[in-house]
Amino acid sequence: MVRPVTVEPLSGYRLRVRYADGVEGIIDLSDQVGRGVFAPLRDEALFRNVQIGDRGQIAWSDDLDICPDSAYLEITGKIPARAKNA
Repeated sequence: MVRPVTVEPLSGYRLRVRYADGVEGIIDLSDQVGRGVFAPLRDEALFRNVQIGDRGQIAWSDDLDICPDSAYLEITGKIPARAKNA
């Protein structure tokens, strides 16, 4: 699995994510923040506390994260190589 190596919160509930293979892009969560599992991220201080979790997930807590493969797919339009064969 290609893992993210950095995640940076940006204005407008967006994240800049860079992966170990050099892929970098922006994920726009503005239409999801405040709804469903992403409701707590309406608190901008919490949103800005994003980090890479111990399993490579893009995380705010143990209960609130984004799958790194889904984020990679959103950025590139491609499934990471290992995930294709999983």
